[in-house]
Formats: sequence, structure tokens, C-alpha cells
Amino acid sequence: MLDNTDLQILDELSKNSRISMKELGEKVHLTGPATSARVEKLEDSGIIVGYTIKINQVNLGFSIHAFITIITQNTNHQPYLSFIKTQEKYLINNYKISGDGCYLLECKFPSNERMNEFLEGLNEHANYKLSIIIDK
Repeated sequence: MLDNTDLQILDELSKNSRISMKELGEKVHLTGPATSARVEKLEDSGIIVGYTIKINQVNLGFSIHAFITIITQNTNHQPYLSFIKTQEKYLINNYKISGDGCYLLECKFPSNERMNEFLEGLNEHANYKLSIIIDK
């Protein structure tokens, strides 16, 4: 069971996972070693499963951010999944969903031309509905 201090630690780590244990301890009113022990306990219990970074896709040259609702043409999704594995450079997330489609792809593309090539290949395996992100 998590207490308020554990929740504060998780909140601070989600804001900045590179924070030092000493600084994190100051924010949650613990010593550095006590904070480190708490974080290790959260990791060991599987609550913290990893640390990540946020990447600015636009600065990497991927100026188009899109969500694509996938509607597979039959119950065998393997052709679609195999195609997606060959396109990982464009994928941010591939969610299996319920509702209007079978999957929801979050993608990034460097240009409309690359996105169009991707969509043409995708259309051989599934139908889709495209939504392009205008602003966050």
C-alpha cells in the first residue's frame, strides 16, 4: 500500500526522473538515503518499471504527428502487425482498442510524402481513418 510520501515521490519522479535522491528527499521531507530506499522499494514492487525521456519529434525532423484508426479487413490481424513491424521508425504507439477500430496508431512523419507512402502500404492490409494533430 502506498502512503502519501510514496505518491509524492512518484509525482516528483514523473516530472523529472533525473532528480538526485538528495533533492528528491528535500522535496518529500526525507533524507537522501531514506528516499533512495523508498525508490528502490517502488522499483522492486513493480510500481516503477522504468525511466524514460521525452523526445521532441519536430526537432528530430518529424513534423507531422498523426493518429490513425485501423480497421482490419478480416479477423486475421497478422498481415497488419507484420507490416507495422517494418515501419517502426514512424510509430510512437500501437494500441489495440475497442470501439470504432481495431487499433489506434500514433505516428510521426517527416513529410506528407513519407506519410502517403506509409498509408499506401498500410492500405494493403487494413482500412484506416487519419487524424493529424494541429496543436497540443
